[in-house]
Amino acid sequence: MKYIIVGLGNFGAPLAEKLTAQGNEVIGIDNNMAKVDLYKERISHTICMDATDESTVSGLPLNDTDIVIIAFGQDQGANVMTTALFKNFQVKRLISRAINPLHEKVLNAIGIEEIVHPEEESAERWAKKLCLTNVVDSFELSNDFSIIEVSIPKKYIGKSIREMQLRRKYNILALTTIKKTTVKTIVGKTKNEEKVQGVISPNTVLYENDILVIYGANRDLRNFTNQ
Repeated sequence: MKYIIVGLGNFGAPLAEKLTAQGNEVIGIDNNMAKVDLYKERISHTICMDATDESTVSGLPLNDTDIVIIAFGQDQGANVMTTALFKNFQVKRLISRAINPLHEKVLNAIGIEEIVHPEEESAERWAKKLCLTNVVDSFELSNDFSIIEVSIPKKYIGKSIREMQLRRKYNILALTTIKKTTVKTIVGKTKNEEKVQGVISPNTVLYENDILVIYGANRDLRNFTNQ
């Protein structure tokens, strides 16, 4: 996959490095030449530029890029300007960083639905979420093995765990499912809840809005989610 990461700070730089190491093509952007030089051997491509400048951004390969991540956030004004600029160019998928609840509300107001909080989530975790299709969340047990929550691939909706043959085809283990339900609160409003269904059985049937929790080697999980 192809990524543009704007901001090579404590979050953006390690994320760009991990995505590059996993075989993706990454363009790392920063307005600090020292950072661009520092990471030029560890990231596919690095560019020193002002990402709030429309004419400069328009020269990037936006149509060929799968995901753009605005990874800097301390300068909240520049973050919002940069995010809005890339959104106006209608990139395929846009993720931006928020520093506090107010910053997040501003990003929501301009239509950004995917927001990262590096203070709570590591670059390692985001690298995994970005590289595995349909992943809802992940928990790394070691460098090689993880537990992930994944949306049900369309071809498996209505099928049982036995019919999926996860162990035989992909060498991964299904642990449980999580069902999304809508419930009423005590004040009469509705809210969404997620309920873990307990230890999965071979006869468990998967439905469209279920989340499947699976365990395996990272390479096997990648083969399953990216099929």
